[in-house]
Amino acid sequence: MVIGALVLALGAAGIAALAWGSVRIPPTDVVDILTGQAQGPSPYRTIVLDVRLPRVLLGAAVGAGLAVVGTTLQALVRNPLADPFLLGVSSGASAAAVSVIVLGLGAGMATTVTIPAASFAGAFLALAVVYALAREPGGGFTTSRLILAGVAVSYVLSALTSLILVVSARADHLKEVLYWTLGGLGSARWDMLALPLTVLAVGTALLIALARPLDLLLVGEEGATVLGLDTARFRAGVFVLASLVTGVLVAHSGAIGFVGLMVPHAARMLVGAAHRALLPVAALMGAVFLVVADLAARTVAAPQDIPVGVLTALTGGPFFLWLLRRGRAREEATA
Repeated sequence: MVIGALVLALGAAGIAALAWGSVRIPPTDVVDILTGQAQGPSPYRTIVLDVRLPRVLLGAAVGAGLAVVGTTLQALVRNPLADPFLLGVSSGASAAAVSVIVLGLGAGMATTVTIPAASFAGAFLALAVVYALAREPGGGFTTSRLILAGVAVSYVLSALTSLILVVSARADHLKEVLYWTLGGLGSARWDMLALPLTVLAVGTALLIALARPLDLLLVGEEGATVLGLDTARFRAGVFVLASLVTGVLVAHSGAIGFVGLMVPHAARMLVGAAHRALLPVAALMGAVFLVVADLAARTVAAPQDIPVGVLTALTGGPFFLWLLRRGRAREEATA
């Protein structure tokens, strides 16, 4: 029932995103265009099919992927504050993508091969560094160490991005760099959807297949080992998979923060912590959330197009502070 309701919500959000914008299109016309029932040439066909539909599909893919990765990272490090943005993964992918853009590497193939490959490498390297910095001698993590390591790595990568831009001394890179650092879906085109949709589908399917080992990690490192899980090898493999999904998505949307932090918590409220149900629900909720957020980004200050990453940060920041406050209250209650 939850999945069915979320599918309906995603369909409704998609229709709204196709209908609303600087040009308002009646929802009935949108449905007719999508189903091929529009009689004769429609003045809205190009807007719906060539401009807004790729953007809606990319937004759904990015939202679903970030939510799935956030859910996975929270299980891997057993920390409710884990998120691709807060742990520096998105920053690593963005820094690598910006480097490729500014340095002009892979011209001609940059949008399909070079930028996604560089983003994956940057995301994996950032996650490995944060993991190494936050890990305690006993092998565990604390909230403070994890967040401090993630923030430190994000600051370093942001400074590196700024340095690359300054050294390049080319003003025409500014808009592109802002796109990657703030996050946006305005560059969505049909020819760039195949890779993120494929990586999302394969990555989510693999993670759902790994639902039981992810559930075992929730009982703790020692408990998972006793139950037969090679935690070190499993965690390393899933880190690579999470970095691949994040890198490819960031390569197409820029760094959109806090989706992977907020959505998993909302999904757990609906279906609990078992990952076989949690991952698909989180994916659908993430897709709905980012499609709606991007719709707001296009309409709040129309015709100005606000980067959707700005709106997710405005909502995610207070949520993050609330989680910190709740965690501190629990620690004080158990002390």
